[in-house]
Amino acid sequence: MSSAVRINQDLSPVPQSLTRRPSRSSNITSFSTEVFDKEVVPASLQSVAQILRLATEIQNERPRVAYLCRLYALAKAERLDPNSSGRGVRQFKTSLQQRLKRENASTLGSRVQITDAQEIESFYKQYHEHYVVALNKGEQADRAQLGKAYQTACMLIEVLCAVNKTEKVEEVAPEIMAAANDVQAKKEIYAPYNILPLDSAGASQSIMQLEEVKASVAALRNIRGLTWPTSFEQQRQKVGELDLLDWLKAMFGFQA
Repeated sequence: MSSAVRINQDLSPVPQSLTRRPSRSSNITSFSTEVFDKEVVPASLQSVAQILRLATEIQNERPRVAYLCRLYALAKAERLDPNSSGRGVRQFKTSLQQRLKRENASTLGSRVQITDAQEIESFYKQYHEHYVVALNKGEQADRAQLGKAYQTACMLIEVLCAVNKTEKVEEVAPEIMAAANDVQAKKEIYAPYNILPLDSAGASQSIMQLEEVKASVAALRNIRGLTWPTSFEQQRQKVGELDLLDWLKAMFGFQA
């Protein structure tokens, strides 16, 4: 990647109109560098907040990878709201674009690998080995830590694929994609929960060992005699993974 800020293909170009001076109206939200460090983004662009948070977390360790994460966040924001019609979106994009221009040269100088594609790939491998694999090897893996590790790994592979496409690298290495597919599948298992982790991965959590909790879970999973729509999650029906919450969702559309 050249020393100029360049966003193409997956990292879509940002319209020149974004470079105009923001309005001084009191009704317009302004975004400074400090705001980005706190991951404050417009409501319509909340899906990019996690990517910006990741960039902040790895800024000191791998500045160029953090830069690539922010570059991907800008491209994603452009896809989500190409006309910048949401409240504060234009100012958000403009400020992020200005930060990227300021930090491109300095982060390029701190790059460990020869290319951006190699930089993000090496960091993904390092993260996967040191966090995802290492945490899985523990006898009693911390569910919250694993959940964050899987979520972070999924974001990194998104950025990696985007950078590869930008630099016209043919494909992500098969072994990396195999690991990424495994991470994506397990990401749902280790998603944060509000009350009880009813999936198979939650069985080892300490709260699930309480007798009253075991009794409640057993009652919840007692679905004998219930009629199910034939098209509802057939694979889970076959292996017996459904419970009363799933039945309420299937029959009445309740959110389970």
